[in-house]
Amino acid sequence: MTLEEKLARLRTYRNNIHRYHRLLKTRLSDLEREYIESRLSEEREALASLARTTFLIPFKMPEQQPQTFKPEVA
Repeated sequence: MTLEEKLARLRTYRNNIHRYHRLLKTRLSDLEREYIESRLSEEREALASLARTTFLIPFKMPEQQPQTFKPEVA
């Protein structure tokens, strides 16, 4: 798989993760919520796995909620 193909897959996983997060904010049945949470977990795992094989530097998955930058005081 070429780098371009890997990057396209990474974008797809990222977009799916965002879509599932948006869906979880809506009104869902328990069965629907369980399915979406399962798919979300699978997409995160696939993204992390592909990222590890695509990038040669360590790649940390972002937290659920973005954290603000806090510079250290010397």
